[in-house]
Amino acid sequence: MKRVIYSGAGLLLIALAFLVFNVVSGLLFTNARLDLTEQKLYTISEGTESILEELKSPIELQFFYSDGAVRDLVALRNYARRVEELLRAYERAAGGKLKLQVIDPQPFSEEEDRAAELGLQAVPLDRGGDKVYFGLAGTNAEGHTQTIPFFPLDQEEFLEYEVSRLVQSLAAAQLPVVGVLSGLQINGGFDMRTQQATPPWMVLEDIRQLFHIESLKHDIDMIPTNVSVLMLVHPKQLPEQTLYAVDQFVMRGGKVLVFVDPFSEADPGSMMGPGGFAEEKASELEPLFKAWGLRMPADQVVADASYAMSVGVGPERRAVRHPGWLSLPQQALDADDVTTASLESLTLATTGLLEPLEGASTRFTPLMRSSGYAMPIEAERFATLQNPEELLRGLEPTGERYTLAARIQGPAQSAYPNGIEGRKDGLKESDSINVIVVADTDLLSDRMWVQVQDFFGQRFPQPWADNGSFVINALDNLSGSDALISVRSRGRFARPFVVVEELQRQAENRFRETEEVLQRRLAETEAQLAELQSPDPEQALELTAEQQAALQGYMQEKLRIRKELREVRYQLNADIEGLGRTLKFLNIALVPLLLTLGVLGLWFWRRRRPA
Repeated sequence: MKRVIYSGAGLLLIALAFLVFNVVSGLLFTNARLDLTEQKLYTISEGTESILEELKSPIELQFFYSDGAVRDLVALRNYARRVEELLRAYERAAGGKLKLQVIDPQPFSEEEDRAAELGLQAVPLDRGGDKVYFGLAGTNAEGHTQTIPFFPLDQEEFLEYEVSRLVQSLAAAQLPVVGVLSGLQINGGFDMRTQQATPPWMVLEDIRQLFHIESLKHDIDMIPTNVSVLMLVHPKQLPEQTLYAVDQFVMRGGKVLVFVDPFSEADPGSMMGPGGFAEEKASELEPLFKAWGLRMPADQVVADASYAMSVGVGPERRAVRHPGWLSLPQQALDADDVTTASLESLTLATTGLLEPLEGASTRFTPLMRSSGYAMPIEAERFATLQNPEELLRGLEPTGERYTLAARIQGPAQSAYPNGIEGRKDGLKESDSINVIVVADTDLLSDRMWVQVQDFFGQRFPQPWADNGSFVINALDNLSGSDALISVRSRGRFARPFVVVEELQRQAENRFRETEEVLQRRLAETEAQLAELQSPDPEQALELTAEQQAALQGYMQEKLRIRKELREVRYQLNADIEGLGRTLKFLNIALVPLLLTLGVLGLWFWRRRRPA
């Protein structure tokens, strides 16, 4: 038997057997995949599978990727491979209802014209005019098209969500309906102070581009069944029948986006004095919030010294930081929720705070939070506020980060388990509600996020904050099915060098501390030099012997600190290079050594085996 195995014929038989095994396994296990990545990057989620199973008509996907133009961009090529493999997984799971076509649009080709016609974004690669296409276009049986103009590399966690959203929007027969019930004149109206008509708010114009809007009356007793998402804006003093209609809409599985406010500056209110003025500018949904598992403390506005906006006050319009007007950076937003993850800044005014109720069955997830340098203050103080510096001087931060917006999910009971008068047959509970609550209405007004220019009757918005994008993201997310909402952020294909990044952070902290010391000393010296200067600019600067000695001592100290800065930077690079040398040794020397020892061990084992 040994002779047969070690003979040429035996080796040929082994090779043939291996070839036959590959052919047979390829035929029998064509669609078999084994995903060994830690975060299951190549396995589509159950929510995506549900969306694909419900496809009733075929959808064609065209993945435009300029493969030839990005040969030297390793990160982009790796991500493109990841996108294509995910799209292939969609194609396999759709059971023939989804067809994928990968296109490399060459310059001046019909494919490039097609990509531009579909609205895909061409990103300039260099000054030579080369462009890169890296987007997706989908077309359904009716000829409707949806696109992802470009796949941003920093949004890889939401890759599956974006693709699933595109597929689901193509599967839908018509635009989702957003029911809007507002206590503010977001549709336009008449300003009594200026005696002029006011145009619709720009946020509503943005919504109209992607959704069908149905305006609802203040005293409505039932939310129409065609409404996908209910948007409540400043719901002041709603009658019980309207509250019950909202409650039953949520119990039926309807999604709600709520904007309430303890002090809405966009609300003209009434001229009844400071107390009545503040009260008239507030809105709340106390009975519904209690049933949903949260509360908004009445008459409480969050003042934040860290996120305070700079505003102009007085005749000279000098800049003053307003702790009641907040500019939220990325670190104040939830990086794991699709509604806020891609945003850079949001601006709010006199916003309230939200708190989860103890023992609630729902899950309370903060989407926007204040900094730790914040505290709640009485809303009525803003009714007569003249100078925001008054608030800033009296601010005593509590160290707590207050929730300004939150997502509420999970099982909930009806706020009206016994119904209302004349309505006793309503639903009493829901297995899963999905509500987004924002404790501010001013973020919707134009002045808080966009500058609108009128050009021959056409309105051109120029956003300077992401308020409009947040509203669109929230409606887009809520209007999807539960399957789409369940597709949360995934992991990244590129794994970071955690140890290297930690070394960099530590060294940069040391560098920053030393740099701050140097900057303070520079400022002190410049102040001393300013004192030494003569009030007469024509006279030359004269220094005494002691002053010259002090200046010389400072220069030596400056050189010494600069040397320390160089040493810190050198040590940073030395630590990283040392780690790199260790990894190279493991890859170049240790791994081959282990393989060699394994081969030698196998050889000795075979030699010592009895014949």
